[in-house]
Amino acid sequence: MREFLAGVGDLGRGFRFWATSPRLMLLGAVPPLIVGAVWAALLVWFATSLDGLAATVTPFAADWAAPWRTAVRLLTGIALLAGVLVVAALTFTAVVLTVGDPFYERISRAVERRLGDAPEERDEPLLRGVARAAADGIRLLLASLGVGLLVLLLGLVPVAGAVLAAVVGAVLGGRLLAVELTGTAFDVRGWTLADRRAALRAHRGRSLGFGVAAYLLFLIPFGAVVAMPAAVGGAVVLSRAAVAGRPGPGRS
Repeated sequence: MREFLAGVGDLGRGFRFWATSPRLMLLGAVPPLIVGAVWAALLVWFATSLDGLAATVTPFAADWAAPWRTAVRLLTGIALLAGVLVVAALTFTAVVLTVGDPFYERISRAVERRLGDAPEERDEPLLRGVARAAADGIRLLLASLGVGLLVLLLGLVPVAGAVLAAVVGAVLGGRLLAVELTGTAFDVRGWTLADRRAALRAHRGRSLGFGVAAYLLFLIPFGAVVAMPAAVGGAVVLSRAAVAGRPGPGRS
């Protein structure tokens, strides 16, 4: 629990940069504002279509008595919504980090310099960097779709399904968010995605606290507009704690 709260504190330290570097953080709020508007419109459309979608995926209940048919479709609707929210939060983060990469690199560098002992800039060929980022993004996207499917299936469990889906979605979604958000801080040190995951696993409680806190804030309508730049700054703090005392990239 102490490690979990330390991770939440890392995100809190990211929010402090709003007070010390407001102009830079405002630049970091532009990408989530644009992407968030698109995602919000898609979620509103999905929510208004939920009754029809639930009926479409439960054709077997069409001839059931009204109470049972309603209960099954309500349960299915909740499961669909829970799964879509998880996928929306994770894909939102991936898209925002891609669109706003120049802004978030500047935020990361500023945080690194403020914390001291900043890593040197990597001299990586452009095409190699793009290919590596694309491969990492695809792997994380597939993982997020898998988590969304699991949450959807859990939501179909009678009685406890909605609560179970929400808890599992926050835990697994938080873990993936921690991996996504720390990408820039690990990349500048030359650490691969496998190295990054290994380092975060060694600080499981801390990375989970950071990721779950960010995940919950991202679910608040337009909360990610304020939280995303802070999460990038907090991810630097988390990354520095994760790499401290560990062997260099490729040897973890």
